[in-house]
Amino acid sequence: MKVGLGPIARSDARLFVLGSLPGDASLAAGQYYAHPQNQFWRLLGQVIGEALPELSYQDRLDCLADHRIGLWDVIGSAQRHGSLDQAIRLANHNGIERLVEKFQHLEAIAFNGGTSAAIGRKLIGHGQRVGLIDLPSSSPANTRPFQEKAAVWAQLRPFCGAPPCARGQSGQKGNR
Repeated sequence: MKVGLGPIARSDARLFVLGSLPGDASLAAGQYYAHPQNQFWRLLGQVIGEALPELSYQDRLDCLADHRIGLWDVIGSAQRHGSLDQAIRLANHNGIERLVEKFQHLEAIAFNGGTSAAIGRKLIGHGQRVGLIDLPSSSPANTRPFQEKAAVWAQLRPFCGAPPCARGQSGQKGNR
């Protein structure tokens, strides 16, 4: 049984990006999207105009918070051999349907990949006050060219608030 990571968001989050269940590299590191070939940080960095891959993990999270972006997964735990979504069995879902109630500023929920979208849309249902956006997976298993993925991920821009993150060359927060 593999157990995922908890939600990461400030109370003023406008956008949540939901994956399926972290892969083995992410679970081992205790960090979202830790596999070096996963394009998540590069894709989202392009959306918000930040060099996220160059930052420390904590600075990445701080930057997402500055842009009012939250992270979580639709699956809280499951049996799975390896890291592929197709191998997920006996999934226990996170309470993502409560995001709309808990986060009053939430405007959109984006699903990172087909598994996340299929499960997430069922859990959230129809008629919500937030937009639901399906994204191509950032996983290295999705071999679509980066620019094709980035073109779809660009639709997240209107939901990413805040000025640029102020970070120095060493990854430290600078003056705003």
